[in-house]
Amino acid sequence: MSRFYGYALAMRIETLTAAVALACSAAASAQELPRTTPIADGVYTYEHVDPTKRGVAVNNLIVVSSDGVLVADGQGTVDNTRQLLDAIAAITTQPVKYVVVGSIHGDHRGGDAAFPPGTTFVKEARDLTLGGRAIDVKFLGRAHTGSDLEVFLPKEKVMYMSEAFSNAIFPSMANGFPSEWIAALKHAEEMNVDTYVPAHAALGAKALDTSRAGVALYRSALERVVAEGRRLHDEHVPVEEAPKLADFGQFASWVRAAENAPGALKRVYAELDGQLK
Repeated sequence: MSRFYGYALAMRIETLTAAVALACSAAASAQELPRTTPIADGVYTYEHVDPTKRGVAVNNLIVVSSDGVLVADGQGTVDNTRQLLDAIAAITTQPVKYVVVGSIHGDHRGGDAAFPPGTTFVKEARDLTLGGRAIDVKFLGRAHTGSDLEVFLPKEKVMYMSEAFSNAIFPSMANGFPSEWIAALKHAEEMNVDTYVPAHAALGAKALDTSRAGVALYRSALERVVAEGRRLHDEHVPVEEAPKLADFGQFASWVRAAENAPGALKRVYAELDGQLK
């Protein structure tokens, strides 16, 4: 057995042990969802178990005003979206007026049919005012997809990051733009924000990590993937073999590492080969 494959085997055993512990914690956490949490006056996060992915929650930002409600992203199924709407109805009698499409992927849009007729879907950057509250829909750059949108509340210093930011989930980069994604996160970290809301979180956490340090940690995960991809690419390791030889450090134990690493490395290789436009 070569040194590299021996190291890779040891890393996989360590990762499996961590995954078993995380799965036990995730099972307990799933029983606590869905969950609505106030984070500012009239501003809430909503978390629900993602039925399409193992060990993952899908999150939303809810902004309540005297002139209606804005929701950042949807849920992946009609049933989950109906539960989101029930949670909003428990907070306010105001109707949902806007849904910001932060992510175009099905785990955030699969339940859009449940939103009431007349709801406006915001699909590009724009400035809104809702009940006197300033809401800036921003495009910080290509990240998880080519059209990621963020929702910034300047007065409250809250920003919903959509799929540009997740908690303790290995970066899903199969449709991403690695270098631009890192740049977008750096931009977000430099903004006057106190609370960064992720679109996903690993099940098992008692609360979302909405800190600037949490964003920096996630950026570090992306940077580690890019660095490993570059190393293996420079060593002429075939992309199909790269996941077996990659050293992701602490991020190897993050949720969905086994599922997401191959696509992430393939995307890094594609960027290095000039294939991303």
